Amino acid sequence: MSKHLKSISTVAGATMASRLLGLWRDVLIMAVFGTSALASAFYAAFTLPNLFRRLLGEGALTAAFVPTLSSELQERQRAGAFALVNQVASWLLVVTGGIVLIAIVLLLQVRHGADWALAQGASAETVGRFVRAADLAVVLFPYLCCVCLAAAFSAALQTLNRFLEPALSPIWLNLSMILLLTGGAYWDWSTGAEGAMRWLCAGVLLGGTLQMLVPALALSREGWRPRFDFGWGEPLQQIVALMGPTVFGSAVYLINMSVSQAIGLQVNAATVAVLNLASRLMELPIGVFAVAVTTVVFPLISRHAAAGDWANMATAYRKGMRLILTINVPAAVGLFLLAEPVIRVLFQRGAFTAESVGAIKPVLMIYALGLPFLSFTNIVLRAFYAQRDTVTPVKAAVLSFVVNLTLSLLLMGPLGTLGLAAAGNIATIAQACYLQVKLARTRDGFAFRLVLRDLGKVVLAAAGMGLFVALAWRAWVGALGTSTASLVSGLGAVIALGMGVYVAGVWFLRIDGREDLVAMVRRRVSRA
Repeated sequence: MSKHLKSISTVAGATMASRLLGLWRDVLIMAVFGTSALASAFYAAFTLPNLFRRLLGEGALTAAFVPTLSSELQERQRAGAFALVNQVASWLLVVTGGIVLIAIVLLLQVRHGADWALAQGASAETVGRFVRAADLAVVLFPYLCCVCLAAAFSAALQTLNRFLEPALSPIWLNLSMILLLTGGAYWDWSTGAEGAMRWLCAGVLLGGTLQMLVPALALSREGWRPRFDFGWGEPLQQIVALMGPTVFGSAVYLINMSVSQAIGLQVNAATVAVLNLASRLMELPIGVFAVAVTTVVFPLISRHAAAGDWANMATAYRKGMRLILTINVPAAVGLFLLAEPVIRVLFQRGAFTAESVGAIKPVLMIYALGLPFLSFTNIVLRAFYAQRDTVTPVKAAVLSFVVNLTLSLLLMGPLGTLGLAAAGNIATIAQACYLQVKLARTRDGFAFRLVLRDLGKVVLAAAGMGLFVALAWRAWVGALGTSTASLVSGLGAVIALGMGVYVAGVWFLRIDGREDLVAMVRRRVSRA
């Protein structure tokens, strides 16, 4: 397990850097645009190519590509695997290029639809939000081609046990957006927010290009040579067949998110920006650890599944699940309790006001409650993909969509933005529970009861930590006030001490896997 822990530690470190840069990016965006209608339009527009990325790239393609490529490596060595990479990349470029062209044509028609909507008595303000989002989406959609190819190259690297370059991929996007927005705001300041938005969109396109080129160069160092290959061999046919149900499931997710964005644009000008920022904060612990564990565990359990070694596959799955819950349960508790000071310290500057803090705080608290379920879903999905079962995840996606849409429509009226956040959380919980129940029925080694005892200990340790954090923060604020310096130093002290209390609880309660966790921490410290 030490080799895999080393890989998880490497990915976690790279992903931590990526998430911190992503957080810096969002801090900068909020400082320039705040929770304005322009910010909501950008996030809604950027969501569209990212959703198609999940449809054709990191979701469906990775789920089908990694197991098939693992089989090719076993049967035909690297020559066969690299030939398959070229076929996948060639077809992916054609498909994504076609989607980009169609999307741009359709988005350009939104203005005509806006005239019709206004004639039917729709609110000019609401229609304006949709038009602005569509205009930005036209500019951002070419990002889809780059990021889908990047996903294919990264999946190939992961199969070859190279995890660093794929983990670094988001860094290039974040750096490009930060540098161009900062430089654009400085050199083009006279054009105001509209000028800054143009630079931000340029940063997205530059970042997507770098995301594609860096893993491609790393793959070339492994012996891959790019060339167009539109062959239609059995491995590629197998990938397409496996992708079919997953594409359908991802399409359900795409519709789900698009509907949520559309509903958000109707609630008020700030809703999309508020929901996006809260989800970004929630995703920090997921990105730092849950995604790192999943990235390393997926190829491992895929190899066990390909070999029919179900016992070792189940063991690797349980270890990954235990590690994810051990980290994300206390992260959820801490994020819930410290939501307001975290938001104030990170974002309250420039166009981001105290009113914005008040709008995001309850949304972040709601999202924090769903954090363990969301992180758990990341790994349970991979267990199905490793067994080449792409049908069950589709059913789970449909269930999530129905729950989210129904509750969003029911709750948006009385609760507004909070209702949309609660609907998304409940949908995630329903999806996680459905997947785990189905997985446990396939083989006994995947049963959740096998980690239930450790989960109880994790919850107990997290509760003790939460009590300490709540009391310590109250005492700190009572003694030193709520100035920026006090909040920053207080968060650092309380979080560090809270982590110490939690680790002590984990060790005292003898939670399985604690040695793995300590080994990972020591490895990161020794590298620092």
